Amino acid sequence: MRRESRAWINALGPKSLRVAEISGKWGSYFPFRSYDVFRYPEHDICEGPFRDAEGKVRKFDLVIADQVWEHLDRPYAATRNVLKMLRKGGHFYIATPFFIPFHAAPVDCSRWSARGLTNLLIEAGFAPEGIRAEQWGNRAAARRNLEQPWPPEHDAQADDLTNDPEFPLTAWALAQKL
Repeated sequence: MRRESRAWINALGPKSLRVAEISGKWGSYFPFRSYDVFRYPEHDICEGPFRDAEGKVRKFDLVIADQVWEHLDRPYAATRNVLKMLRKGGHFYIATPFFIPFHAAPVDCSRWSARGLTNLLIEAGFAPEGIRAEQWGNRAAARRNLEQPWPPEHDAQADDLTNDPEFPLTAWALAQKL
């Protein structure tokens, strides 16, 4: 997931992008033109788009939501709010778990496959032709996810990274506001 996601973001030309990340810090690894982080739940994207001091909706070229949408009580409303925050031609990158243990931080509500993310994005107002979605996983990785402590540390020598499309552990998508 990370390798492909990095390639997708790098193809957008990070140095020209004004970016917002909703929780996480994955975006900090890119040389963006500007990069703002809005921590959930202090900044609840379900309540509305992020606004500036004058109350105007903040606009971005890219909004990143990496491993946070599963914690939202109203992910459809949140996705519609992200669409409002994107400039025309802007992108929304979302990555979520599908088959991993429950992890309430502060709550754990939803799971999506690549098709499920595509449906979420379409229902929120993104055009189907502007959406790319993928998923990754396999049974060996799923067994590792049952180990304690969780999450397990990656073992480069022993972990099988072969993708089994019928057994996703995670899904991600990049949607463009057309």
